[in-house]
Amino acid sequence: MLTVHGSRLKLCDGVPRRSLLKIGALGLGGLNLPQLLKAESAAGVGASHKSVIMIFLAGGPPHQDMVDLKPQAPVEYRGEFSPIQTNVAGIDVCEHLPLLAQRMDRLAVIRTLVGSEGAHSAFQCMHGHPQLNQPPGGWPCFAAAVSKLQGPVNLEVPAAVSLQPKIGGAFWSDPGQGGFAGMRHAPFSANAPGSNDMVLTNLTQQTLRHRQTLLGQMDSLRRQLDTPDVIDGMDAFYQQAFEILTSGKLVKALDVEMEDPALRARYGRGSKEPAGYGDAGWLRNEDFLVARRLVEAGARVVTLSFGRWDWHGQPHGTNFDNARDHLPALDQALSALLDDLKERGLDRDTSVVVWGEFGRTPKINNKGGRDHWPQVGCALLAGGGIRTGQVIGETNALAEYPTKRPVHFQEIFATLYHNLGLDIDRATIDDLTGRPQYLIDHAKYQPLPELV
Repeated sequence: MLTVHGSRLKLCDGVPRRSLLKIGALGLGGLNLPQLLKAESAAGVGASHKSVIMIFLAGGPPHQDMVDLKPQAPVEYRGEFSPIQTNVAGIDVCEHLPLLAQRMDRLAVIRTLVGSEGAHSAFQCMHGHPQLNQPPGGWPCFAAAVSKLQGPVNLEVPAAVSLQPKIGGAFWSDPGQGGFAGMRHAPFSANAPGSNDMVLTNLTQQTLRHRQTLLGQMDSLRRQLDTPDVIDGMDAFYQQAFEILTSGKLVKALDVEMEDPALRARYGRGSKEPAGYGDAGWLRNEDFLVARRLVEAGARVVTLSFGRWDWHGQPHGTNFDNARDHLPALDQALSALLDDLKERGLDRDTSVVVWGEFGRTPKINNKGGRDHWPQVGCALLAGGGIRTGQVIGETNALAEYPTKRPVHFQEIFATLYHNLGLDIDRATIDDLTGRPQYLIDHAKYQPLPELV
């Protein structure tokens, strides 16, 4: 909670120490992407800007039950669902995705996503690099790299925002790290505890502006920190806190109650209850709407986690029981987002990607579930000016492995960087030793020529 109020233990300038501590706590807990020291000028920035909305299906979605159905396979492989035709001839999807089927002309389907290490870890959808032998400081997530290289569109909204909920599984709850791009470039965690209730009470904006001298009061804390990056990040934390308090632009973007009820109904309400297992994320459809609002307000990259897709079977329900719950929710929320972006003229500037860390086993296990399958997975892409209405890649008759056009995680990241206007053959970020690091392994992976 970011609350500026109180009446006890005032400092020499009249600001309560309790208020100071609450501002400091916000910076340490959730408000960790200010990126204001390298902000680009807002002059000339139009109503729209290049942006990415990344939807992480934590746990690994079943590719063969969504976009690569095999109705001719034996029953222990093909499962319980049937394919339906889309509005693009020759492309079919699961019967539980009827709204997306009507919008296939605005989607590109990757049926041959490869490069997974098979671990339940968000990093594969955060930066796409191998987890081991990372450069000093660690790879920055995609959002942090964009923040470092492009900065914010305006001072009131962070360049990168994560809507990742706080969930039990630590390997899924990572909102993305700053890595060697720097602590201050890590995404602002909008759903983190302490950052979802920002209130300015009993203190005017003008007075708060004067209270930026509070930064000087943190010297004792700064002396306890042992890295320049952390100290640099702390400066940005507090500056961002002041900008958010005095502007309110970020707070308004996060408040879906300000939207037309009819539009909210199109997205669906969803829930903050765990989606399945106790360590799950939520099926909160409103986060898709919040993502659009954040992009419109100035965010460059918004990531959100939707549901829990790790369906090994009983006692937590079969793969198909869970899919009957998750797929219609995804169908509604993603379709509403695509329509909303198009109606607002944001679709060509806003790229959307939907994926998880791997696919699921082609053969159904004896508990009615599908297990981890890093050999192949799937992804959906839309917007950003890419060529849509197509499927990229083919798998064999049992959806076990690619037989045509495998697509690596880094190729999709290369495409997203391209859509943002970043040249992967030239753009670099220095690691903690000062060595420039390319955004991806550009000698091996380039933007998908089928799309760009």
